[in-house]
Amino acid sequence: MSFRRIGEELQFQGSLISVGTATFLGPDGEEFERDVVHHPGAVSVVPVVAGTGGGYEAILVRQYRAAVDAELLEVVAGKRDVAGEPPELTARRELAEEIGMTAGRLDLLAEFYNSPGFCDEHSYVFLGLELEPTASEAHGIEEQYMTIERVALDDVGAMIRNREIVDAKTIIGLTLARDALAREP
Repeated sequence: MSFRRIGEELQFQGSLISVGTATFLGPDGEEFERDVVHHPGAVSVVPVVAGTGGGYEAILVRQYRAAVDAELLEVVAGKRDVAGEPPELTARRELAEEIGMTAGRLDLLAEFYNSPGFCDEHSYVFLGLELEPTASEAHGIEEQYMTIERVALDDVGAMIRNREIVDAKTIIGLTLARDALAREP
């Protein structure tokens, strides 16, 4: 026997998320409930260029995040809010919107659940290479005021330890990008 969802009652429907109280059966037949947040998913991209002093640099954004009331240094990212849009296309759209770049090469680094204890958000993280400038257009007040920063991949470990980078998708993306590029010929 295994766990099985047997129903769900909608508690809240917002513009991005919904929240339900779901009912499950455990392996022993015991019924239990859990609150579940439904999210359309997200895509993030680690755009990387050659560094001025050698090595690689990631192009990051610093933007205000209302949920934590702070500006965070992050990889390019966006929600999968266009029905049926492949994750690669979402990644390309976000690169153009946030940093005004297109990627000649987009490599999938990982897929992960952000907080599976209560939320079904599923994320993709890509490495963006062979970048070229393109027109950009900010969407929303946070993007209008975000800044673009370059970070040497060699500095990422220290920035994570020093809490300069605290965003999970950014930690995952930068760490995997650094590892992937170390294996490049």
